[in-house]
Amino acid sequence: MIKVLHLTAHLGGGVGKALSGLVCQSLLSGADVKHTIVTFEQQEKNQFVELVRDRGAEVFVSPLPELLGELVEASDIVQLEWWNHPATIKVLCAQSFPPMRLIAWSHVSGLFNPIIPRGLLLAAHQFLFTSACSYEAKEVLSLPGEVVGKMRVVSSSGGFDGLPLPESKDYETLVAGYIGSLNFAKLHPRYVDFLSAVSIPGFKVSLIGDVKNKEVLEGECGKAGRPGMLEFRGYTNDVVSELAPVNVLVYLLNPEHYGTTENALLEAMAMGIVPVVLNNPAERFIVKDRETGFLVNSPEEFGEVVEWLYDNPNEMKRIGRRAAESVRTRFAVEVLEASLNNHYGSLVSSRIKQYICFKDIFGEDPFEWFISCQGNKAIFNADVDLEIAISAFSRYGLIEKTKGSVFHFQRYFPENSKLNCWANRLNQIKGKK
Repeated sequence: MIKVLHLTAHLGGGVGKALSGLVCQSLLSGADVKHTIVTFEQQEKNQFVELVRDRGAEVFVSPLPELLGELVEASDIVQLEWWNHPATIKVLCAQSFPPMRLIAWSHVSGLFNPIIPRGLLLAAHQFLFTSACSYEAKEVLSLPGEVVGKMRVVSSSGGFDGLPLPESKDYETLVAGYIGSLNFAKLHPRYVDFLSAVSIPGFKVSLIGDVKNKEVLEGECGKAGRPGMLEFRGYTNDVVSELAPVNVLVYLLNPEHYGTTENALLEAMAMGIVPVVLNNPAERFIVKDRETGFLVNSPEEFGEVVEWLYDNPNEMKRIGRRAAESVRTRFAVEVLEASLNNHYGSLVSSRIKQYICFKDIFGEDPFEWFISCQGNKAIFNADVDLEIAISAFSRYGLIEKTKGSVFHFQRYFPENSKLNCWANRLNQIKGKK
């Protein structure tokens, strides 16, 4: 039996769904693999922790260093669920670990902030991306060809159990929706500009998720002369019911977003909802233009696509069903498990355990840990004009409260003077859209 120890900041969001899906599928398939999970902080919601434990897998929450070392030593493979969470880097750099075989599975693209540190790309015995778009990252392109050639892609979908097939979906009348965060680090900051390009009478979009930026978005609709174009549905645990009437997903993201697998997009497509997405790297590897959805480059293109779908319900139906078939095949949890099991077996048979010093990768101090994952390190120099140095799209990720931002690190390390200084500088651009 291959014993795999997963190290993750938490079991929330897409990572929680992927790992719980992996554990459940492993039980169903009878694979000779034992999964154990360590989280470095308490969960905001215990949904996935309870699911994993119900399936017989152990979950350790914030174990003491001695126990963590014992778990690493007892494992055949340590799988680091990677994104730049301060709790993860803090634990990795706080102690010396026994020798390990390290798989790093990156849940961020690395194309923009946060980048994937070059040292981690080189240190992992097997580096796995969750989207092929990560091959385009500057840090990856700088590596020797033989190193990049050993990297692989394993998409982190947790499966589509409980999601209805598209046969029952109504395509006669266009109903548009969006599911996900309204934070402009994720949602396109010009979302309303795109929607305003649609000339269909009464066109509106139902927004399913948090209500962050509600007032900003409503204000922009008013300025565009389209009050009521957005319907804020709020957060729900019953996503299926909310998406049931929707047949077009208006999934327009910030061009510099950090996502990869985009589970919200996949789940909507699995239900037969036709996606209209921006022509961003991650989306290009999910949606095939005019076959399983639409890639657009401008508000004008977006308006043309939505109006075409409105005029062609039979084509909308055909594309929606093809979208469902595509993602249910390509991103099935069975594919995820088989791919990972293949990497586990290969690594155990070909590699001996080795010591890895994570301080050599991330640095000695919290400000070094933070800066190791920043693409444009120059903006943290005191003599740099932030308004000039920061792009219109990247600024939203920099001023996030979480997601590995300086404010996120500052919350974990409030006594660090450099983090405090950088946070104060970035506060200068907060509140400006």
